[in-house]
Amino acid sequence: MTRNRVSSITNGTTIQALLRSLATGTSYLRSYATTTNTASAGPNGPQAKTSVPQYALFEQKLATARSTIFKDRQLTLAEKILFAHLDKPENLTDVPVRGETYLKLRPDRVAMQDASAPLALLQFMLANMPQTAVPASIHCDHLIEAWEGADSDVKASWETSRETYEFLRAAAAKYGIAFWKPGSGIIHQIVLENYAAPGTLMVGTDSHTPNAGGLGMLAIGVGGADAVDAMAGIPWELKSPRILGVKLVGQLGAWCSPKDVILHLTGLLTVKGGTGSIVEYFGEGVNSLSCTGMATICNMGAEIGATTSVFPYGPAMRRYLKATDRVKVSEGADWAQGSYLCADPDVIAHPEKYYDQIIEIDLSKLEPSFNGPFTPDLSTPLSQMKGAVKKNQWPENVSAALIGSCTNSSYQDLSRAASIARQAAAKGLTVAEGTRFLVTPGSEQIRATMERDGLMAAFESIGAKKLANACGPCIGQWNRSNEEVVKDKKPNSIVSSFNRNFRARNDGNPNTLNFLSSPEMVMLSALSGKVGFDPESDTLIGKDGKEFKLEPPTGDELPSKGYEAGREEYKPLLKYDPETPIPIAPTSKFFQVMEPFPAWPGKDYEGLPILIKAHGKCTTDHISAAGKWLRYRGHLDILSNNTLIGAINAENGEANNICNQITGEWGPVPDVARYYKANRLPWVVIGDENYGEGSARESASLSPRYLGGVAVIVKSFARIHETNLKKQGMLPLTFSDPKDYDLVDPSDKVSILGLSSIAPGVPLTLKLEKKSGEVVELKVNHTFNDNQIGWFKAGSALNEIAEMRRQ
Repeated sequence: MTRNRVSSITNGTTIQALLRSLATGTSYLRSYATTTNTASAGPNGPQAKTSVPQYALFEQKLATARSTIFKDRQLTLAEKILFAHLDKPENLTDVPVRGETYLKLRPDRVAMQDASAPLALLQFMLANMPQTAVPASIHCDHLIEAWEGADSDVKASWETSRETYEFLRAAAAKYGIAFWKPGSGIIHQIVLENYAAPGTLMVGTDSHTPNAGGLGMLAIGVGGADAVDAMAGIPWELKSPRILGVKLVGQLGAWCSPKDVILHLTGLLTVKGGTGSIVEYFGEGVNSLSCTGMATICNMGAEIGATTSVFPYGPAMRRYLKATDRVKVSEGADWAQGSYLCADPDVIAHPEKYYDQIIEIDLSKLEPSFNGPFTPDLSTPLSQMKGAVKKNQWPENVSAALIGSCTNSSYQDLSRAASIARQAAAKGLTVAEGTRFLVTPGSEQIRATMERDGLMAAFESIGAKKLANACGPCIGQWNRSNEEVVKDKKPNSIVSSFNRNFRARNDGNPNTLNFLSSPEMVMLSALSGKVGFDPESDTLIGKDGKEFKLEPPTGDELPSKGYEAGREEYKPLLKYDPETPIPIAPTSKFFQVMEPFPAWPGKDYEGLPILIKAHGKCTTDHISAAGKWLRYRGHLDILSNNTLIGAINAENGEANNICNQITGEWGPVPDVARYYKANRLPWVVIGDENYGEGSARESASLSPRYLGGVAVIVKSFARIHETNLKKQGMLPLTFSDPKDYDLVDPSDKVSILGLSSIAPGVPLTLKLEKKSGEVVELKVNHTFNDNQIGWFKAGSALNEIAEMRRQ
């Protein structure tokens, strides 16, 4: 099946030293990362809160980088954090070229959620280490299905996903990882409250990991194999990103929120406009935003394909750190603010010289926006929304309004929305007839504080249902089976404060149109029952029969009484016991010990069938569906039955119905793939633009590889997915001319030539043999470096390490 060993090679460490360290369990980074926390469960145990980052060490490493290659060059904030985390800055000889040079980095932390952690931990288990090399945490937030309500849904998740939770809890104890049980909160909200720290570097096995950029952290979404690099103490590899500067000026209007900043930017850049870039925010408008507002903006930066997003350290971050019981971290950040946690002076004075692109956004001119349906980059300002609804014949009535998700579940978000709910309640109103109103707190801390301060009571007074502190409907864990629109797959509109709205993502109904907006706009949709209700011009009718306009929302940036800790049962488990057994039953339907993938056979691939030519948007949701499949993330064979079932077949315009090129029969994609595999016939996938956008879903590369795929050939890739394919030993290739996609027929036999001499920057040849006998040859590109070519030849990144350990 797969590779379970560790995944990358360092430039500055000898292979022998690396393998000795893996064999003996030597901790590379515990002394390098944040380790002075007194609340940990032992000297090397997991952390309850982050400790003070080693800012002096960061500045020292940055000074080394400056002295070796940068000389007098000024650096952006993102560059400073990156270069302060280089593995061997003293070995630098050339200035890294943005978009070309691969950097070897030392992350400070790893974060994983329950749908991605199983695959990562199954790989880490064979690294033979007694603990992770850097502090890490596991968050159980993806497997709780929204159905009856908060507590009952959490209880039900223990029945449906107990085996996964027990596996994760045991692995956390064995390897010194903090374990946040189901109901404790959403990974990104908990990271912001407990672990994010300005100027540090984190990798997380979720695409919305960049949420922590709101606290000045470079937080990057990755696949599980990349997380294994960091946990095993191996420098993590990242292509030097371009830096996209976003200058904020002015101040948000009364009905606008930070969500509208990123909704607007997503509309400008599209879902692939930030690919390969870090988005760095600057300008006087930054200081008008709260820390959690900045986190919202960074969170949804994933929707433009950005590597991550970051804000400079400032007063709002200082206030948030103090409010979340991290005064020492704020003091350390204050010390490093002028030299490390901001861009250099000339960058601030002349940004056009240092950023690859600059976009200026005047906050005072922004309108509330609605993005969607079916894609997060179709942005419509509020003033144009009614016209768009009419023109496109979108359902005007709102079947459900949902506030929450990792993007918008902060105290400020919920307090502003609650102020609108109170106005409606004072007029005797509840949510509109036919509209369900669901509220999801982001964490147990937020829930408890909401309850204490009356925010939840305000929502419930107008008819809200409180869901668990979890992802729920945002990632497809939403049981709407008793609703007519889902039963009959009827077109219906929902309005949510989520970040992603691909077709069928939220409830399984391909005709549910999800419009992304701010919590304030979701609140208006709940009360009016309409998409695009404009509070500046539209009115509601009170119980007394009189029309009235709503006043603009108000809310506190931080709770005036401080945060409430919440229930004791939802505090993290900080046990560290290297002798803890990890349960994997041979008959398990949820976990399966992983086996190595086969190595490259040493010759060109010739005469391969095309499994599917995917047409249009093909996200990781299309490649490896979520929802009910999340619980099988630890069992690759069962999980692979969801492979590419959402991709649209260019041959017939249908999903999950393709032609077996050997038998001529039509059937589901996984069935045909298994037929090819059983007959020892490798296959390829042909794809469109930005293939693999969306979630950092490692299974979207593992499953195709497991079922016999060897290459994915597309117009362009999303960053995380391309890397994940490389890690699993597959060939992610792009057409030299995107128009060549149209030259490929689904019935073509495909050969990939030039593999014996594959080298960085050298195109390969794609030969297409048509049914007519015609032969077409095209050039295809790859982005492999020398190290990654080794992964391909070995069959996966972890296979290569395993082979070196045997030598």
